[in-house]
Amino acid sequence: MVRRIAAEGHDLGNHTWSHRSLWLCGPSETVRQVERGHAAIAETAGRAPRFFRPPWGLTNLALFPVLRRLTTPCVFWSVQPEGRRAVPAARQVEASARRVGPGAILDLHDADGVAGAGARLVEGLPTLIEALRGRGYALVPLRDLL
Repeated sequence: MVRRIAAEGHDLGNHTWSHRSLWLCGPSETVRQVERGHAAIAETAGRAPRFFRPPWGLTNLALFPVLRRLTTPCVFWSVQPEGRRAVPAARQVEASARRVGPGAILDLHDADGVAGAGARLVEGLPTLIEALRGRGYALVPLRDLL
């Protein structure tokens, strides 16, 4: 899947090697998580990840020096659908569309561990896109927004 995503010209981002909370990692483990995830993506995709997003948005002081060395910006989000709870797709769409503003970054996470969350996200995505475009928003890749 990573090779296909890269071949189609999409950007890839590093999300650590094992999705461990960086709050729970010491400096050496933080560096290992970031570098190992970065290397795996670069090797598989044939190019380095463009962005980094910390699991759960949690960082520590060891993170930023390694990201600077890898020339990878840390990117957070401003809107996240309620995928971590068993919420119907229509409610996710409505709540997400209401919270979007100019320059919003949506985190469309697969919500691993929540039964059916990924399917609900996929189900609601066309409606969310239509709602945002109807409000005059253009959906652009992160590289164009930053």
